[in-house]
Amino acid sequence: MSRAFVKDQDGVDPIEEFPDRPISPNPNYVTAQGLKLMEGEIGALRHGLAEAQRNEDRSGIGRISRDLRYWMERRTTAHLIEPPADTKQVAFATRVTIKRDNGKTAVYAIVGEDEADLAKGLIAYTVPLARALLGARVGDVVDIPSGEVEILAIEPIKGDQS
Repeated sequence: MSRAFVKDQDGVDPIEEFPDRPISPNPNYVTAQGLKLMEGEIGALRHGLAEAQRNEDRSGIGRISRDLRYWMERRTTAHLIEPPADTKQVAFATRVTIKRDNGKTAVYAIVGEDEADLAKGLIAYTVPLARALLGARVGDVVDIPSGEVEILAIEPIKGDQS
């Protein structure tokens, strides 16, 4: 079709469309801290969207709208899981200390997918390491993808996980 037959939008660029972010098919379990982070992200995005609209930033509006849709969906489907009162075994919302084959120890908190941050020791309950640890007890030796680990300690996550 010739450009002559396309209606001009008064010189206004259309809002750039960004493809939606993929949503995990897994249950959306979150800790209290994860829920707080999610709500903070939604608030920041709403503020950013208002700013982009004020500045007529079409690309920014599209990008922020896409991210806001993602976080609103994640918030709608979030299932808050409180740390277990009994920490006899590794579960969601627990922090576990492990000793590797080489004698080094590591500490991981098992959290929701959107909360995961390996640099902070926060691993999603869906990753192979977490799946291998779930259900283990102190003293158990567990096969993980990179070898074996011994469970040294298990505690509930309290407040800020980082």
